[in-house]
Amino acid sequence: MIPLILRRLAQLPLILGVIFTITLALAWAVPGNPLENPERRPPPEIAAAMKRQYNLDSFWRFYGSYLDSASGVKFVRESLDSQPKSVTNQGTRWVFDLGPSLRHRDRRVNEIIADSLPVSMTLGAAAIVFALIVGVGAGVLGAIRPNGVLDALTLTIALIGISLPSFVIGTVLLLVFAVWLAWLPVGEWGTLRSLILPAITLGLPPAAYIARLTRLGMIEQLSMDYIRTARAKGAPEHVVVLRHALKNAFLPVLSYLGPATAFAMTGSFVVERVFNVPGMGKHFVNGVQNKDLFLIIGVVLVFATLLILMNLLVDVLYRWVDPRIE
Repeated sequence: MIPLILRRLAQLPLILGVIFTITLALAWAVPGNPLENPERRPPPEIAAAMKRQYNLDSFWRFYGSYLDSASGVKFVRESLDSQPKSVTNQGTRWVFDLGPSLRHRDRRVNEIIADSLPVSMTLGAAAIVFALIVGVGAGVLGAIRPNGVLDALTLTIALIGISLPSFVIGTVLLLVFAVWLAWLPVGEWGTLRSLILPAITLGLPPAAYIARLTRLGMIEQLSMDYIRTARAKGAPEHVVVLRHALKNAFLPVLSYLGPATAFAMTGSFVVERVFNVPGMGKHFVNGVQNKDLFLIIGVVLVFATLLILMNLLVDVLYRWVDPRIE
């Protein structure tokens, strides 16, 4: 187990380096000047000086300087120096410095992510909990009596959850529960009631996938010999279904939970936009619109790190659920 974790963690910097290179190349190719404000355009000489300051006048110079600070090499080098230089206005030094935001003046990308990541992770955790409860429950109920009325209803709801885009689901939920019925708030954040609609919207598609995976796995497991043996020994039906069959049927769901949790934890850009949630998705959209290279790359790197760590966690849980897996 430990060699697996160490090997995967050793691969993390290489994977992030490849993702950083591709993201920077794509973001650099987007037309536009990130230093120009639509309301205020700086004189050409000031714009040129700002480009030199942020290394925006050369792709490779920006590539090297960003990699130097984001990898922590610059922090280590300056820590060995008697007079460190990379100190922000608030006196904070970041080990992995993701640079300044070009649109949010006097704020660094680390600060923006530190403020928005807990919001996105709270929303993502609520969405995954909702998806697990609804998805596993619907899958188990549908598998107990396959091709029955309850199974058909489960498959229909799952198909709707997979087919409908998030902005449609979110808009319908807002109209029904926030506008017409006035049960839940609109455009607010910070309370449990404001978390319900975005969590359902974000969690409904993974709940549909989990329901289908659970149903197929349960149907397969309930037809196995060890299930018939457990029933022949007089085990209660709920013990057969939940303790024996569900444990083995949950392995495909566990595989899906890795990327699904990472996606949900970093927030859905569309869902955060629809419900005005102040998470990472909102900042990423604004960064793309304004070509804020530092913010775009920082959010992508955080998302990629979470995705890799979640997949590693799934591999570890695989060993715990089924020790036979190597």
